[in-house]
Amino acid sequence: MYRSHTCGELRMKHVGTTVTLAGWVQRSRDLGGMTFTDLRDRYGLTQLAFNMEVNADLCEQARKLGREFVIQVTGIVIERSSKNKNIPTGEIEINVTDLKILNAAKLPPFTIEDETDGGDELRMQYRYLDLRRNPVQQKLILRNKVALETRKYLDSQNFMDVETPVLIKSTPEGARDFVVPSRMNEGQFYALPQSPQTFKQLLMVSGFDRYYQIVKCFRDEDLRADRQPEFTQIDCEMAFVEQEDVLNTFEGLIKHLFTTVRGVEFEGAFPRMTYAEAMEKYGSDKPDIRFGMEFVDLTDEAQGKNFVVFDSSEIVLGINASKCAEFTRKQIDELTEWVKRPQIGAKGMVYLRYNVDGTYKSSVDKFYSEADLKVWAEKANMQPGDLLFLLSGQTDKTRKQLNELRLHLGNQLGLRNPDVFKPLWVLDFPLLEWDEENERYHAMHHPFTSPKPEDFHLIYSEPGKVRANAYDLAMNGVELGGGSIRIHDRTLQAQMFDLLGFTKEEAQAQFGFLMNAFEYGAPPHGGLAFGLDRLVATMGGSESIRDYIAFPKNNSGRDTMIDAPSPLDEKQLKELGIMLNS
Repeated sequence: MYRSHTCGELRMKHVGTTVTLAGWVQRSRDLGGMTFTDLRDRYGLTQLAFNMEVNADLCEQARKLGREFVIQVTGIVIERSSKNKNIPTGEIEINVTDLKILNAAKLPPFTIEDETDGGDELRMQYRYLDLRRNPVQQKLILRNKVALETRKYLDSQNFMDVETPVLIKSTPEGARDFVVPSRMNEGQFYALPQSPQTFKQLLMVSGFDRYYQIVKCFRDEDLRADRQPEFTQIDCEMAFVEQEDVLNTFEGLIKHLFTTVRGVEFEGAFPRMTYAEAMEKYGSDKPDIRFGMEFVDLTDEAQGKNFVVFDSSEIVLGINASKCAEFTRKQIDELTEWVKRPQIGAKGMVYLRYNVDGTYKSSVDKFYSEADLKVWAEKANMQPGDLLFLLSGQTDKTRKQLNELRLHLGNQLGLRNPDVFKPLWVLDFPLLEWDEENERYHAMHHPFTSPKPEDFHLIYSEPGKVRANAYDLAMNGVELGGGSIRIHDRTLQAQMFDLLGFTKEEAQAQFGFLMNAFEYGAPPHGGLAFGLDRLVATMGGSESIRDYIAFPKNNSGRDTMIDAPSPLDEKQLKELGIMLNS
């Protein structure tokens, strides 16, 4: 037996007990007559004591222990004379009687501490060492708890865990597929699933009315803090349901997870907002509602005063940054430069300061009178001490730019507390979005999303006005998940493919298996998928999902630890019938 207890288990009640521990050396302190070593495993840390007067040879052996050595010790639990209230085992220590070095270790390239000196790339290269750090372990422990409680809740609601294939058919709609060549079918390729969408719909046709899967998905897209090329979904589908059934079921899941894992209770039902309202108020389909600063449309009030920038714009929008009139001109100039960055794309910014003495100061004073500025202030519900920021231009772009500014100000002003959680259902998304470059419609979610029944009559006459029977759950500015009521009728599905520019032959070749299944008694059905990585990161108060994934990729999609992706040798390429361009 390598250990009788873990390094986080022993307390005062164990004093006098002979124990055996095993783990990694965190650090050692040589005080001459005594040597103290901190021993660590994933459960905690215990102090070991070696006494020169009691056993000089053992103490000399302890002095030679390096960081991250793997050791086993046996000894007696005693009360510490100098207690450490910062750790659960801080009242005791082990008076060591036997020490074995199980494996010596090289000096790590960075310190294995809560606050490490290792940069991101170095820690990703040595991820197996980074995973020894307590903050990273706690993130993965949180992920494990969320997955476990998810399974408990869904099982209690009669959902079945059903695996679906990983090697599937490639479809060009949506994000890029990762493709896998087939050796046995030369010249043909599998794709890795972007989601199990069609398979979970087929399970509904098969009579499994409640399906779920915690499943790995793959998308070949540009990466950022909340994206990885492979990610995990809590993927769910239900038959014989309408939208309200789905929302209630999965609102219940989120409430269960926050209660059991974080000890957070949500009062009442989650608020709801239409997509149109979210874009109008926040310029985002996943608004952060932990703070205000809703958009104020000042187009009518700002135009017609010979200020060309506003007069030539589709829309003029503002946000009221309450109690920010003390911002200096330098701070405002810095914000102006921030919104002009290529990532944001604004051409400039106008401000209005409502001074505490009741006067107004604006960057466009020469175009607008005091009375004009007062009209702006009244519409924006400004109070003395407030600061109004305005952007203008094309409607969609201006909304997105102002959303970025709103979030930036929220961070600057400390309004985005990671320990505050504000969920929001966003409903009634457009079914289709127009692609200017290709001059065709794309499905805003996917081609299997059902239109709102009351909008059926617009499908051919005004397709851009058709609303989807779709919904997303946002929280703290993050899209946690989304879904829809699906099409379950072959005729309607064929109409959808027609709207998206598929020929009958293309639709049959790519999705014929699904449309054929609809002819054999497909029930009404709908579902939802949560991004497990994003959900856990949000629950942990983080913007990046990386630390909640055991072995993540970097922003270039590389695993620097195992050096992947990597070239294939000529023999493998030949077996697959692949020839690379030089």
